[in-house]
Amino acid sequence: MKKKLLVLSLIVALVGTSLLSACGGDKSSDSDTPADGGETAYVQGITDDEVIIANSAATSGAYAPVGVPFVAGINAYIDMVNENGGIDGRKITFKHTDDEFDPAKGAAALTEYVEDEKVFAIVGHFGTPVVAATINALKDYGIPSVYFATGIGQLYATDAKTNADGYNIFPVQPIYNTEGKIMVAYATGKFAAKKIGIIYTNDDAGMDLEKGAKEQIESMTGIELVEEQVAAGAADVSAAVTSIKNANVDYIIVASIQATMPTIVKELAAQSVNKDCITTYVNVSDAMSSAVRDDIKGKFDLYGLGWVAYDTPEAQEALATYQSRIDKEYASNPYAQTGWIAGHFFAEGLRRLEGKEVTWESYMKALEDGTIQNPFGGQIDFSNGQRIGTQEMNLSKVTDVSDAAPFGWEAVIPLTSMNDLLK
Repeated sequence: MKKKLLVLSLIVALVGTSLLSACGGDKSSDSDTPADGGETAYVQGITDDEVIIANSAATSGAYAPVGVPFVAGINAYIDMVNENGGIDGRKITFKHTDDEFDPAKGAAALTEYVEDEKVFAIVGHFGTPVVAATINALKDYGIPSVYFATGIGQLYATDAKTNADGYNIFPVQPIYNTEGKIMVAYATGKFAAKKIGIIYTNDDAGMDLEKGAKEQIESMTGIELVEEQVAAGAADVSAAVTSIKNANVDYIIVASIQATMPTIVKELAAQSVNKDCITTYVNVSDAMSSAVRDDIKGKFDLYGLGWVAYDTPEAQEALATYQSRIDKEYASNPYAQTGWIAGHFFAEGLRRLEGKEVTWESYMKALEDGTIQNPFGGQIDFSNGQRIGTQEMNLSKVTDVSDAAPFGWEAVIPLTSMNDLLK
């Protein structure tokens, strides 16, 4: 039986150190509310000169090309912090386990880190299957969990007040629910759409994108919605496309990741649909643009969202710092850059507590205390229980490959918040 963390039922007094840890007892007390900030605000994995964090990520097997650079990016950021003296006199120790993208191994690693090694926080929790299998355990433990390398809807919360709600969960990468809302904001705010069609797949990504888009449309007046679902990986989506075409929509959201997206877009072109489309940031790659470019040329534009940008002096400076610290082979690697972002967001919470007591509760409140700047993107606001991931996204569209657009995507609109899009 898994050991339980104890929060409110045990009083621990340790003299001369900031380390307060508790294991055993009733884990449910920890999941109901965050620590109250008084005598029972427990923490583990931190001393006067060290703070210990951990993650598991696939650094072998099919997902190693993603996991290896991701972990390298986290390590590079932490090395930079430590070489500059740490934060408030504390060096950061980062522990990592290769879970091979296996949910069972990821769950075992989480148990080991929290219950036995007693780390302070989980940073850079990796991969949809592992995160989905462990999200409830993270909430039960109440351990601060910063940055998730996935966009699944289980991370999404708009008013988290307890750990059971996801108070201790701090997603940074785009969550599909939020992205669906931003897609609608672009469609209506920048393309003046009044009738929006959504073709979505029946997997988690497609349904979360659809859910976010639908919620946003329902909160607006004068916007009509037409929906069609297709099976993930379907080879024939003609019926859904015909339905959207016959509805004479103004704009189309293609709520599907990778494998099915080109099938939908190609069928739209084959049926001579001439309405512009928008899709998720996951599809903004050279493989996706090359898959549909010739089919859509002269018929409609395909737009894609993005959340990382280098178009400000601050972002350029951050990129230069990153590239000076990372192995040369990862200088332009997006996965290593996201690892760097994960390290940055974790460290920002500690920086906000310099000179103050560090507990799980004080750390999480610090993350909520004002927006945090993504070094390669927009701002994230965790205040008032917002756990909605990236809140500013840019827009690009499929184009011919060139020096200016090496991946076949041309930048169109810089990072913009949903509120600004809807003004």
